[in-house]
Amino acid sequence: MGRHMGSDEAAVAVRPHTTSTRTRGPVKQAAVVVFAFAASVSFLLVNVVDPFSGATASPDFARDGDRFGGAEVQAYDVDGDYTIGVAREGYVVEKKPEVRLAPASTSASGWAPPAITPDPGSAQAYAAGAVAARGWPSTEFDCLVALWGKESGWRVNAYNPSSGAYGIPQALPGSKMATAGADWETNAATQIEWGLGYIQGRYGTPCGAWAHSQDAGWY
Repeated sequence: MGRHMGSDEAAVAVRPHTTSTRTRGPVKQAAVVVFAFAASVSFLLVNVVDPFSGATASPDFARDGDRFGGAEVQAYDVDGDYTIGVAREGYVVEKKPEVRLAPASTSASGWAPPAITPDPGSAQAYAAGAVAARGWPSTEFDCLVALWGKESGWRVNAYNPSSGAYGIPQALPGSKMATAGADWETNAATQIEWGLGYIQGRYGTPCGAWAHSQDAGWY
């Protein structure tokens, strides 16, 4: 004779089946999480060890199956400032050497002292008469000889390339003497007349200019 199960007994019989289903659900989810984590770690390790493993070389690197075209090193300029030598095993970055230009000078602008032969004796003879014509005594001429002897050696083409001073009176710049004559580059008389006018206007006499030159080193 069959046995009839009550409602309480039926609930007990079903209960083990329900518990098994609920247990497998969390286990399956945990497995998915572990697999995803492992995949992420593997991807990260591949990129750390060889970040260019999936990269494709540009056509410039691929020639006849050899990315360097048979050469050990290829050089590439970067913005005109750097040269990168790419080798099979690595690369070297070299900065181009800096080019230092020589400082600009007066001669670089196209002007240079004329190739003439100075005559200090004739220049002093002319200066002696010019000093006397201004009513100065001979002592003033002696001061002038000392002053311009120190400045230029009484050479009509004396030139200081560092400052640009030129001529017997060492006018700075030499083109100032053009007010006394267009031949200021080669004519000692033109230079002397300009120089005496400058001395008279600034120091009064050649001895006044000479005294200042001795104190300051210039006049």
